[in-house]
Amino acid sequence: MFKESFVLYGIRRRFNFLHKRRVATHDLQSMHEGLLEESSLERIYIILIVGSCVIATFGLLSNSAAVIIGAMIVAPLMLPIRGMAFGALEGNFRLFRTGLISIIAGTLLAITISWLIGMSVGLAEFGGEIVSRSRPTLLDLGIAVAAGGVSGFAKVEPKISPTLAGTAISVALMPPICVIGLGLSQANWSLSFGATILYFTNLLGITLSCMLIFLATGYTPLYRAKKALTWTIALTVVLLVPLGISFFQLTRQARLEVSLQRALLNRTITFQRLVFINSNVNWLSNPPVVRLNVRSRDPVTPRQVELLEEFLAREMGQRFTLIFEVGQIEEVRREGVNGSSFDE
Repeated sequence: MFKESFVLYGIRRRFNFLHKRRVATHDLQSMHEGLLEESSLERIYIILIVGSCVIATFGLLSNSAAVIIGAMIVAPLMLPIRGMAFGALEGNFRLFRTGLISIIAGTLLAITISWLIGMSVGLAEFGGEIVSRSRPTLLDLGIAVAAGGVSGFAKVEPKISPTLAGTAISVALMPPICVIGLGLSQANWSLSFGATILYFTNLLGITLSCMLIFLATGYTPLYRAKKALTWTIALTVVLLVPLGISFFQLTRQARLEVSLQRALLNRTITFQRLVFINSNVNWLSNPPVVRLNVRSRDPVTPRQVELLEEFLAREMGQRFTLIFEVGQIEEVRREGVNGSSFDE
C-alpha cells in the first residue's frame, strides 16, 4: 500500500509541471500578439493561398511531385492552425475565431480554384499523385502529428526557421484540398470524400500536436487546456476508424499485388515468353484495373488477356481487368471492352 502510494506520488510530481504556466508574462503576450497577426485573413495570406493552390493543382494534374513540393513551400495554412490551437487552449475566443475564419476561407478558396482549373482542363483520367491522396491511412495521421510538432516547436523556439515548419505543414494540407476540388470538377465523389478525410486527418493531427507542444513548453497550463485538448483528441479518435480500415485495405492490396505478380509470372504460359517490366493497380476501379508493362516479340492477343483474367478470378477469388502495355505502349484489352491503341 505504501509502495503504491509512493509511486502515484512520484507520477503526480513528475507531471505537476504541466499544471503551471512556466513562461514570463511578456513572452506570453508576445506569443498572443504574434499568433493573432499570423492568423489574420489579410491580403498576403490570400495571395499565397491562390498561388500555392494554382501551383499544387497543376502539379497534381501533371503528376509532378517536384511542382507539388513547390506549392507546399508557398502555402501559408500552418499559420492560422497554430493560432487556432493556441486560442482553443487558452480560451482566447478572438484568437481562435481569427484562426478558424482564415482556415475556412483559405480552404474554400483553394477548393474553388482547383475546381475551376479541373473544369477547364478536363482530364479524362487522373494520375497517381491525385489518386494517392484519396486513400488516407494511419500513416497520414502519423505524418500530420510529426509535422504539427515541428510547427509548434518552431513557434516557441525562435532559433528554428519558420520556413522549415511551414514546409512541414503545407506538405500535409494544400494537396488534399486541391484534390477535393479536382474530384468535384468530375463529380468523382469517392475521390473528393477520400481527400476530405485526409484533409481533416491532417488538420486534427497538426492541431493536436501543436497543442501538446504549447502545453509541454509551459505556454499554457493543463487546467486551462483540458477541455480543448479533450475535444481535439476525441475528434481524432473518431477518425481512427476510417483510417484503420484504409490501412487494413492498403496492406491487403499490397499483399494482393504481390500474389498477383507471382501468379502471372510463375503459373501462366503467356508470361513465359514475355519480359515483365512493372505493373500498376488502380484499386478505385471496379473491378480493379491492372496495367502490365511488358516486352515481347509476339503480340498479346485479346483472347490471352481474357484467359488470364479468368485464371486470376479463380486463383485469387477476385476479378481484375488486365491492360497490357506491349512494346511501344500498345494497349490490348479482351474483346467486348471499349479501348484504344496508340503508338508513341
